[in-house]
Amino acid sequence: MIPMLDLKKQMEGIRDEVLKEVADVMESGQYILGRKVSQFEQKTAEYIGVKHAIAVASGTDALHLSLKALGIGPGDEVITTPFTFFSTVEAIIYQNATPVFVDIEPDTFNIDPSRIEEKITPKTKAIIPVHLFGRPANMDRIMQIAGKFNLKVVEDCAQSFGATAGGRKTGSIGDAGCFSFYPSKNLGASGDGGLVCVNSDELATEIRLLRNHGSSGGYIHTTVGFNSRLDEIQAAILLVKLKRIDSYNEKRRQKAALYNKLLCGDGDSGLLCPGLGEDGSYTHVFHQYTIKHPRRDAVREKLRNEQVSSMIYYPVPMHLQPALKFMGHREGDFPAAEAASREAVSLPIYPELEDAVIERISSAIKSVLARV
Repeated sequence: MIPMLDLKKQMEGIRDEVLKEVADVMESGQYILGRKVSQFEQKTAEYIGVKHAIAVASGTDALHLSLKALGIGPGDEVITTPFTFFSTVEAIIYQNATPVFVDIEPDTFNIDPSRIEEKITPKTKAIIPVHLFGRPANMDRIMQIAGKFNLKVVEDCAQSFGATAGGRKTGSIGDAGCFSFYPSKNLGASGDGGLVCVNSDELATEIRLLRNHGSSGGYIHTTVGFNSRLDEIQAAILLVKLKRIDSYNEKRRQKAALYNKLLCGDGDSGLLCPGLGEDGSYTHVFHQYTIKHPRRDAVREKLRNEQVSSMIYYPVPMHLQPALKFMGHREGDFPAAEAASREAVSLPIYPELEDAVIERISSAIKSVLARV
C-alpha cells in the first residue's frame, strides 16, 4: 500500500544525527526546558522572523495559551473557519469564548476574508485564520480588517511551517503564530510538540509563564498556568530537521507541481487542483496535496483498488460536529465548507515520494474521471 506519508524514509537520511542528538540529551541529565529547547526557540524565531518563539507541548496548547495571554475569555467571540481540525475550535471553547464561523473560499479551502466583516459584532475580539494544507490565508486582507476593528489575530500555522504570505513567513504576521510539531507535519517531532511565535515582549513573558504552571522559577507562581513544556528530546530532533525544512518543503512543492501537471494540465478533468503560488504572492508548503471533485468517492475507491492511500480532511465541518451541536448550526449554513467535506481528497505527498508513484496515482484518478 502506498502510504500518505512515510516517516521511515525521512529518518533514513538523518538517523545517525538524530541518535547522536538524543544521546547528548540523555547524557546531559536535563530533560525539560533545557539547552536544546532554548536553541530550538532561538533558531525558530530567526527562521520565522519574530522576536520570540516559545516552545509548548502541542499545537493545541499553542492556540489555547495564545488566546489566554491575549485576554480572550467568557463572552468574547472569535472568528474562524468551519473547515479545519477540531483543535482550532477547542482552543476558543477552552477560554469559554464563542467560535463564530465564516465560510471558506472554494478554491483555497481557507477562510473567505470578504465574509468576515458581516460576522463582526461588539463582542468580537479576535480572528483565527488557518493556513490549511500549507497554503497561507489572505493575510493582507485579514490584517486590514483586524486593524479596522481593533481585533487580535492568532494564526493557526499547524500545517504551514515555512510557508510565506506577501514575503513574510506565516506565524510572523498576526499577534501570535501557532505551530504544531505532530509527527506528520512538515517539521515533525517524534511525539507531540508546539510553538508560539510573537513579537510582543509582554505577550512572550505571559506565554512563558502560562506554559510552566504560571511560574518563572523558584516555586513562585504569579498566575494560574498549565503544564505545557516541550521536552529536550523533541527539541533535539526538531533541531536536526529544522536545518532541512526548506529542502523538505521545496521537494513537496516539486511533487505538487507534478501532480498538477498530470491531473489538471489538460484542463478538462473537472478537478480542482491547488494553486502553486506562481505569482509570488505566497508560497505553499503542501502539508497536504488536496484536490476536489464531485466524484471524490469514486476516486477513492479506485485508489483503494490500486493499493494507494488517500485521506479526507475533513469529512464533517466544524459547525456540524456532534460536540458543537449546542451552537445551533444546520446543514447549509456554510455551503463552501460543506462542499469541501463532500468533494475534497488528499493524496500521498512527502519529500521522498517517487515521481513514478505520482504518475501511477494520477493515471488511476484520470481513468476514473475519463468515464464520467
